[in-house]
Amino acid sequence: MSQLVREVMTPAPVTVPRDASVVQAAMLMREHNIGDVLVTEDDRLYGVVTDRDIVVRAVAESRDLTETPVGACCSSSDLATLTPDQDATQALNLMRHKAIRRIPVVEEGRPVGVVSLGDLALEGDPSSALSDISAAPPNI
Repeated sequence: MSQLVREVMTPAPVTVPRDASVVQAAMLMREHNIGDVLVTEDDRLYGVVTDRDIVVRAVAESRDLTETPVGACCSSSDLATLTPDQDATQALNLMRHKAIRRIPVVEEGRPVGVVSLGDLALEGDPSSALSDISAAPPNI
């Protein structure tokens, strides 16, 4: 896979400020048919919150979802990131090493995209089952 991250990433990621509520993040996920949003502080990447993070770290703990800031339930420590000019193979290796499905792409600390396992499957093996699933419209 001799492509750059910029060639396989999804550009213009959906972001939410760290102090936004969990409900606001969930509404953005629904509106954009995505499973994660990037969390920012002063336009710089702070963390990533997934639909699973919301369920496990907020709903399952009976938090008030309208009052809980998304920064309280996002992943922010030891956050894996890539730059647009890195080789896409590095993205795949990082996903394997960290057992993650999505990696924020940043330039000077600011989010510019997200590369997902599905993005890599679509580019690397368009006839795979994962590619088919990733290319399908959401079933909501």
